Amino acid sequence: MRAVPITVTALAAAFLLTACGGGDDSASGDGESKASSASGTACAAGDLTMAAGAVNAAPAAGDTGNVTVTVTNGGKACTLDGFPKVELEADGTPVAVPHDEGAQSQPLPLAEQGTASFTITYVRGEDGESSLAVKTVTYGLPDASATESLDWSYGAVALEDGDKPDASVSAFQVAGD
Repeated sequence: MRAVPITVTALAAAFLLTACGGGDDSASGDGESKASSASGTACAAGDLTMAAGAVNAAPAAGDTGNVTVTVTNGGKACTLDGFPKVELEADGTPVAVPHDEGAQSQPLPLAEQGTASFTITYVRGEDGESSLAVKTVTYGLPDASATESLDWSYGAVALEDGDKPDASVSAFQVAGD
């Protein structure tokens, strides 16, 4: 009689591990990471739509602002991995925005029709040589050539060390976090 509860417990644990992707499938032999195989594949740019959402614009020079970008998956379940690629463009020259030094990128499973987001944080600069007169921001997946663009109407972006934008981009996160 004692074997039944142990068997039921073992089956329940196995079911939970399988449902949560907790089984050890890292040795699948195809080079695919555990996170990618748990949700299918890496997200493809063609299946995602990206749109700027909430904006907390910096009102004056020296203030910090945030632009949130929402990513919606129109394809099958997939995994976002890495930091979004973000560039600020001024006078036709793109300048890469570094990822937030305090953030860690972790694979983020994204269900069909699921959403995730990332945030561009910047310090507003004064108009002039010590700032980047941004006209457009371009963003996309870490290794994809497909990007989306947004007209930048949030003021100049301050520069650090003379040529680096005082800005950063967060890792992908569950939308609303």
